[in-house]
Amino acid sequence: MYDYKLIEAMAAVVMEGGFERAARVLHITQSAVSQRVKLLEEQSGQVLLTRSAPPSATTAGEAVLAHYLKVAQLEADLKRALTGPSRKGFHSLAIGVNADSLATWLIPSIASFLMEERLLIDFRVDDQEETLRFLRSGETAGCITSQTEKVQGCSMVYLGKMVYHMVSTPTFEAEWFPSGFDLAHARKAPAVLFNRRDDLHKKALSSWFKGETSRFAHHLVPSSRSVVTTILSGAGYGLVPMEQAREHLDSGALVDVVPGRFMDVPLYWQSWRLKPEVLARFSDHLVSSARQCLS
Repeated sequence: MYDYKLIEAMAAVVMEGGFERAARVLHITQSAVSQRVKLLEEQSGQVLLTRSAPPSATTAGEAVLAHYLKVAQLEADLKRALTGPSRKGFHSLAIGVNADSLATWLIPSIASFLMEERLLIDFRVDDQEETLRFLRSGETAGCITSQTEKVQGCSMVYLGKMVYHMVSTPTFEAEWFPSGFDLAHARKAPAVLFNRRDDLHKKALSSWFKGETSRFAHHLVPSSRSVVTTILSGAGYGLVPMEQAREHLDSGALVDVVPGRFMDVPLYWQSWRLKPEVLARFSDHLVSSARQCLS
């Protein structure tokens, strides 16, 4: 039987992003946090944390972290069952989400649920193809992802799809694509990507053209809203969810540089199969709301 104070210390280091921050949350010294993590590693016989900046869980550490978060949720369920629902405090849930969902349909879909359930959400954000790592590492109880690879011990439900259009300002299109959208100009014109792991643009070019499509000029703008702002400024072109592009296309501020073509991105909800009560209710609400919002 492991000492849960030790496991709690190790989990705090990962979730808070460092030993000093974990110490503040746990109200103990940084030295005490280090000692607890070291003792847990000695008891388990494995290295659980990489001493990087910020620290991250090893494969063994991810298993410990996932176990800790599940137990914490189950204990919260037990407390509510024994004492009844409390209206004084909140409970929390860590969720992995892609930036485009967070910037468009997600918050309006769950806002009322969060207040009714007195639920605090801790969003971990990345590209839709990368959010699965949050669930796999044990950092979150669920995630919205485009990946169909199921995480062990988790269930997966289809939510719907987001539709992306390749857009730019009319001036940008006239300058960079004077004869229409072709691969030669697409590789020279500055594209706008979310981050280095965002490969939707590359997939679009590969789908629409033959030839080398992995190398092209691009900006990296790690904010979904700022991607749109950058394109609106005339500094580049790129794929934007129709939910964000529609009003700008209607006003003429943006144009569809590849008329009749778009990229569909299916989204799935993966979460722990053994669901704490609050996670089960959140999952049901999310799936129902997403299917009304997404194409």
